[in-house]
Amino acid sequence: MQGIDFKPDETFRDDFTFRNSDAAILRFPFPFAEDRYMYSVNIEPHLRGGPTAAYDAVFDIDEHYVAECRDRALTLAADPKRCQVLPHMMAAEWDTLELMMESLSTDYPNLFAFTRNGDDCIWINRPLGIAQHFTFGKPETLPYAPFEYITRQGQGDFSMQDQRDDDLWLDGGMITSQADWSLDFNIGMPFKTWHGPVPKAHEMGVFDRALKFLLHLQLGRPVRRLNWTMTINPRLDTSPDNYPHWGPDRLSVTPENVAQKVYLRVELQTLFRLPRSNAILFGIRCYLISLEEIGRVEKWRKRLHRVLRDLDPALVDYKGMTRFRPMAVEWLSQFDDGAALPSGTAPDQAAL
Repeated sequence: MQGIDFKPDETFRDDFTFRNSDAAILRFPFPFAEDRYMYSVNIEPHLRGGPTAAYDAVFDIDEHYVAECRDRALTLAADPKRCQVLPHMMAAEWDTLELMMESLSTDYPNLFAFTRNGDDCIWINRPLGIAQHFTFGKPETLPYAPFEYITRQGQGDFSMQDQRDDDLWLDGGMITSQADWSLDFNIGMPFKTWHGPVPKAHEMGVFDRALKFLLHLQLGRPVRRLNWTMTINPRLDTSPDNYPHWGPDRLSVTPENVAQKVYLRVELQTLFRLPRSNAILFGIRCYLISLEEIGRVEKWRKRLHRVLRDLDPALVDYKGMTRFRPMAVEWLSQFDDGAALPSGTAPDQAAL
């Protein structure tokens, strides 16, 4: 876990130099345990360990960490509203900072260190070259507010849900790598309104069950689930706010370049009850892998072919795959002999 070979100069925009190493391919959190897909709550305890190494830490850090933090800084410089927290969430901000610093320093002691003597704290982030002395509870001792400070140093997005009136309210977030939703539009919304556009799931009662479960989420017992979509190019920022930059990408896919242009985009979503505020921290860790890279893992390339081929048309439209899905299915079909696959998401033992 400690010997991470960071790729600080790779890019998620413009020339798109992002690539996954062999190790990154094999640790990818592939989301399909069966040959068909439909929405479900699919929540499990967030314990260390799982089908791949992406599950081995509380907050996963991989070879793309430095480059992703740099990409986040670019997005925030262009649009500071990608990080917003409502004023009543300050206790949750400090909860988040403490949770992330303690977790990262425990899971990656060669990369991060957090020492605390009462309220006197020192935070060391070696990959980003940060050494920060601050006083816990005093935001003026940090260069940014506590939530923004620590989430600038995390991979993926983070939101905070305040619990009141038997509901969860989206009252804060650092959202720079989202799959086509806007923090500026959604902030302050209750749980079901925030998830309103998702087809099928409401009729199936998925969000009713999820909300009931999360309202009873316990301190010290975090949970996780996977979500997925597909995107063109390894672009982190696919927000509605930035649509003019990424929307036209869908027109660039051809049968000749589909394997290089189309990416499976998976979110490892983690949820934590916070101790002082009783809020919930929602981590949305984004992973990207091209069809070409998936094509190197026999089990994954066959299963993805079957999932995409048989996907409900309403989900195809919602996930924005209508134009390029046939090309993706056709490319993947060359690898699928129809043989039965074992359930589960771990890659083949002989992969790569």
